Amino acid sequence: MPKIQPFLWFDSQAEEAAEFYVSLFPNSKILSTHRSGPEGAVLTVTFELDGQMVTCLNGGPMFPQTEAFSFSIDCADQAEVDRYWAALTADGGTESQCGWCKDRFGLSWQVVPKQLFETIGGPDAAGRERATAAMMQMVKLDVAKLQAAYAG
Repeated sequence: MPKIQPFLWFDSQAEEAAEFYVSLFPNSKILSTHRSGPEGAVLTVTFELDGQMVTCLNGGPMFPQTEAFSFSIDCADQAEVDRYWAALTADGGTESQCGWCKDRFGLSWQVVPKQLFETIGGPDAAGRERATAAMMQMVKLDVAKLQAAYAG
């Protein structure tokens, strides 16, 4: 069975990005760093994010990151949402809408509490509509507000 792994293109920050990502997530580590050229510049960095293998390439400025690709983080609670959100938006990261943000390297992330799907996917149709409407007004997702909207 083939393994599918994300391969991310960076201008020149592959090593810095990989080190940042493995510092955020449990069970993560750098697996290898390949260098090229006479100065030994980093070409690729392969790492694991909680068991998911990822490779970053320093490929130059031709293909910047876009929202067309993102990583989604399944968070257990608001504290986890807050922790990841703060880390990812720090030092030049940017907030977007509905739990989306970009880190300082331009990579998009969805920071999602498990309670989101319990509210926007709950059995009460009116509650789902209220929770969805509340989510659409949020930048960082707020568990208490989602649950309050669902409850009416």
